[in-house]
Amino acid sequence: MAKASRDVQTLAGVFRAMGETNRLRLLQALSDGEMNVTELCRKLRLPQPTVSRHLGILRGTGLVKNRRDGKQVFYSLNEDQGRQTIAAMKKAMKKSGTIKLGPLVIGLS
Repeated sequence: MAKASRDVQTLAGVFRAMGETNRLRLLQALSDGEMNVTELCRKLRLPQPTVSRHLGILRGTGLVKNRRDGKQVFYSLNEDQGRQTIAAMKKAMKKSGTIKLGPLVIGLS
């Protein structure tokens, strides 16, 4: 598979993962810093199986990473993957740095 095609495949997976409200809420919560599942459940008022399922999907895309400390698993944003995703988006947009979707313009830095 060509590199450009892999970038598009990666972006499609990231966009699918981010296309769900609870996953976006998890990303937003993790932008405040590392948390375990119990803290995320409490903060988002979601049941543990829901949070765990969505974290698994986000981990699969590389947007979220985890580390184990004894019996606890802590989750945080994977900033490296975020940078790679933005770079892939710029390539997919021919390095213009913006996407225009009707009246909405998305700019990337």
